Amino acid sequence: MRVLVLSCNTGEGHNACGKAIQECFIKRGIPCDMDDAFRFLSKGVSKIISGGFVRIYRHWPKLFCYGYDYTERHPGMFGSHSGIYKILNLRTDRLYHYISNHGYDTIVCTHIFAALMINDIKRRHPSFHAHTSFFPTDYTCYPGTEHCDMDTLFIPAPDLAPDFTARDIPAEKLVPTGIPIRLDFYQKMARDEARRKLNLPTDCRHLMVMCGSMGCGPIRKIANLLRQDLSDNCIVSIICGTNLRLYHKLTRIFNTDDRVRVHLYVKDISTMMDSADLYLTKPGGLSVTEASHKRLPMVFVNAVEGCEAYNKQFFTQRGMAVTADSLPELSKLTVSLLCDAPALEKMSAAQAQYFPNNTTEQVVQTLIDTDRTRKEPPLHE
Repeated sequence: MRVLVLSCNTGEGHNACGKAIQECFIKRGIPCDMDDAFRFLSKGVSKIISGGFVRIYRHWPKLFCYGYDYTERHPGMFGSHSGIYKILNLRTDRLYHYISNHGYDTIVCTHIFAALMINDIKRRHPSFHAHTSFFPTDYTCYPGTEHCDMDTLFIPAPDLAPDFTARDIPAEKLVPTGIPIRLDFYQKMARDEARRKLNLPTDCRHLMVMCGSMGCGPIRKIANLLRQDLSDNCIVSIICGTNLRLYHKLTRIFNTDDRVRVHLYVKDISTMMDSADLYLTKPGGLSVTEASHKRLPMVFVNAVEGCEAYNKQFFTQRGMAVTADSLPELSKLTVSLLCDAPALEKMSAAQAQYFPNNTTEQVVQTLIDTDRTRKEPPLHE
């Protein structure tokens, strides 16, 4: 068995999902490589698309939301005769030869564009027999998923199966394992130990604030509101990710406030989550899944919408997170919850109900079993 994970550099969530799958396969001694699907068009195209996505997502979230809503209303945009499909498949022969030359027999896609490219290979090369699968990294059925003829579609939750079958996706292809995350997110460090590791006082109430790896959303406004509402025994850790401009602004604003700690990119997010009592974040698919496996209660800020609106709905309706309509309300709700132990325990219990298992191990075992079944010699009567 030899596995290729295809992702796209349009936000860290797709890559994080892919790295989690790769990590688990390698741990089991199974060769697994990960690559950028756009690279097979060209490195320049990959850079343009990825960079453009980051700029729109960070600076013009309403434009991103409009674009996503438009694709929902026009699902034919991803059909085999569409312009997007034709652009994505300009160089699928290059990807096909790469897969064949390296002997990959299992292809895992963590972005719909990668799945569309693999779909074109299956359509144009009947001899292509690798097992193909796709992982949506949000709690919804993406527009265009019905145009990706994958052998297996791993979906985020059993409750979402009707969303996929409504798009004429065969129910037998759906495997409701959940979204894969890195293995360290299934482990939980004791809160006091995590705080000592991060040089945080063990007797405080700790709020973690992060809006994705790109540091998008109204973090500065929220931080100013929180400062007005927080008591002295509360500490806020604000993580700006790759947003260097935001980091410098917040560092200047809060350089004299001991209650606020500003970070750039934090490599050990797992330990940061273990140290927190509450997590204020946008509802990105990977980050909220990671937090839920940590049993970390969440407050959602409406930063981008689009597919994340479905994540917000999924988690708030099931009692795993809360939200508010305005930033002042959001700040007051957050501060109130931070000291409300019963409410936090109730959210943690809901997360334990909906996220009981190690999703990544389950996914990898499913793919291993599928590979073994495909390669078993036929039974002779």
